[in-house]
Amino acid sequence: MMKPRLSGLRWGICANFRRPISHCCSNSISPSSIEVKPKIPLYLRPPSFSASLSELTQWHKWAKNLASGSSFVHLDNGPDSSLLCRELNWLLQDLLELQNHSVILSQLESGNNDNVDVSVALRAHLEELYCVWRQRIEERRPFQYVVGCEHWRDLVLSVQEGVLIPRPETEMIIDLVEDVALNNSPELAQGFWVDLGTGSGAIAIATARTLATHAHGRVIATDLSPVAVAVAAFNVQRYGLQDVVEVRKGSWFEPLKDVQGKLAGVLSNPPYIPSGDISGLQAEVGQHEPKLALDGGFNGTNDLLHLIDGAASMLKPGGFFAFETNGEKQCKFLVDYIENDKPDSFCNINVVSDFAGIQRFVTGFCQ
Repeated sequence: MMKPRLSGLRWGICANFRRPISHCCSNSISPSSIEVKPKIPLYLRPPSFSASLSELTQWHKWAKNLASGSSFVHLDNGPDSSLLCRELNWLLQDLLELQNHSVILSQLESGNNDNVDVSVALRAHLEELYCVWRQRIEERRPFQYVVGCEHWRDLVLSVQEGVLIPRPETEMIIDLVEDVALNNSPELAQGFWVDLGTGSGAIAIATARTLATHAHGRVIATDLSPVAVAVAAFNVQRYGLQDVVEVRKGSWFEPLKDVQGKLAGVLSNPPYIPSGDISGLQAEVGQHEPKLALDGGFNGTNDLLHLIDGAASMLKPGGFFAFETNGEKQCKFLVDYIENDKPDSFCNINVVSDFAGIQRFVTGFCQ
């Protein structure tokens, strides 16, 4: 059940992961003060429901036929039928109790009707399964929202509507943190790091786990969205990091006045898709994920520029920043901005490519 999954989400035009900006007072979040109750991922729900093997087989046959007859590659670079069928298998893995996986799955695939009256324990009602799979195919609801989680690096993170789904390319930010804080500048591993626009808490949680291998650094995760704050706090608690990762509600640097000029690292994957490109995104993204977490303004750099300006005053001397961008054009724009408008604020500016060879990240150090 906990196998890594290759996401079926693509941007269509570009790739991203994150967050709206606005103005809001900041608050430190504890589990008891969360405004929104996060939804429980399917794989964590108790097996409180049941259906006969015959009923489950009937649903599986219907769902597989629906998946096999659907493909959205030519429409907007969406999922094809083979990916949808894999998603159906993943849904079943999360739905069934672990000890029953292999037996039930093999019977469903073979159509074996020898034990049609056998009761199968499920983590969701059969009617819900018909509903969510129809939403997946007919409404293009993201699979991660259907099952309530996403596999990212070595994490399984809760996600739901209102929270952007973390992408594989963003995983490299953690590699950059490891390279800087553990190898090149180990003194930074002892300080405060921030994940701005944390969403599901992916960057914050992975950073905390990375720093914990060699040091005792702390991470502050900020987000304006009450839904994201609730989900991030839930994920932090799930990994037992409440004493290491603090989730604060607020916009960008606003909740961080108490650590101004003291930060060892500033990380973010902000909205960076140009406004005019939003309509061309894959349906799973453009029609379901929060638009304010996608739209970076006219050329996609509104929030990136805000982060660069803020990092100049928030980082301590020698502090590190890493921001994800839309690609080569935005990387060049940010580097030019730093060199021309912030020449005394930063040094060792670098552009780093993602796993696909696309220039994706801009990094640097505070002078």
